[in-house]
Amino acid sequence: MKSFLITAVSIIAVLVIYMGVRHDVGQKASLPPDFEQEGLNEQIVINFSHVVAENTPKGLTADKFATLVEKKTNGAIQVEVYPNSTLYSDGEELQALQNGDIEMIAPSFSKVTDWIPEWQVLDLPYLLKNYKDIEEIFTGPIKGELLGMLDEYGVKGLAFWNNGFKQITTAHSPVKLPDNLEGLTLRTMPSNMLKRQLNLVGAENRSASFDQVYSLLEREKLDGQENTISNIDSKGFYQVQDHMILSNHGILGYAVMINNEFWNSLPKNLQQAVIEAMDEATAWNLTQSEQMNRESLAKLEASAELEIYHLSGEELRQWQQTFLPLYDYYKTQFDEKLLKKIQESID
Repeated sequence: MKSFLITAVSIIAVLVIYMGVRHDVGQKASLPPDFEQEGLNEQIVINFSHVVAENTPKGLTADKFATLVEKKTNGAIQVEVYPNSTLYSDGEELQALQNGDIEMIAPSFSKVTDWIPEWQVLDLPYLLKNYKDIEEIFTGPIKGELLGMLDEYGVKGLAFWNNGFKQITTAHSPVKLPDNLEGLTLRTMPSNMLKRQLNLVGAENRSASFDQVYSLLEREKLDGQENTISNIDSKGFYQVQDHMILSNHGILGYAVMINNEFWNSLPKNLQQAVIEAMDEATAWNLTQSEQMNRESLAKLEASAELEIYHLSGEELRQWQQTFLPLYDYYKTQFDEKLLKKIQESID
């Protein structure tokens, strides 16, 4: 009898354990995958460095891209955005990307001319005349040709983002016509074409990192600078300048790029998700950049911090005529096929 009881208890114990295991397995099998819990150690992080403020077209688009990537990958990829040169200045970020010290950057076209001199075509004054022209070049066939030139530098070009049209600000001397720039020292980005642009009107060029511009203007080491209205607003340049001419003489665009070795390490499905997020963010950028520059202009006009000058039609033609020799210069330095393609695509 005692033996029978021991056997019965043993059988019951085994059944209880078995049912518990079955219940546990059933529960685990029914749970959906949780990327956040499953891959905390496996989550992929893209560090994205840029040099402008968060409340600019590039800054806001970078944040939107980060949100879209996390959503489209179900949290498998997290994009960490570092604005305002917190990681690298605009003079350091290209090398950092090549070295693999950062995964993504969005330098200005002018910066990329250090690698690809042909990109100086994008710095030609008055090449693009309106936001429709910008959209055509930034999203049309020319985009692929230009971004493809980055391959040999170990980076993959993903998109073009827009900040807007550039204007000129000065501290003491108002500028209405190109001749008014003679003798002034202005900050531009380090592009040979931008340097020639100023030399053509008798002005001097001084290259400086974007994060240094406010200080140089404040200490009157510069007479002025060229930039978009949104940057003039967000960086407070209007606080240390007196005049702004709405010249719309050039564009400030960015090439969004990613380290190629890092890109190739991503699974194909995640690459596709990143591309979809980038396309969506870029479409948003093209609309948002135009709107932000309008809003910043309205803000500056209302504040009366700057004397803002609007060009007449005749004055605009004078500016355009003044810079025509730069087109001849470009044709002597590079194959003019790229320039012709751009001009034909926006005619």
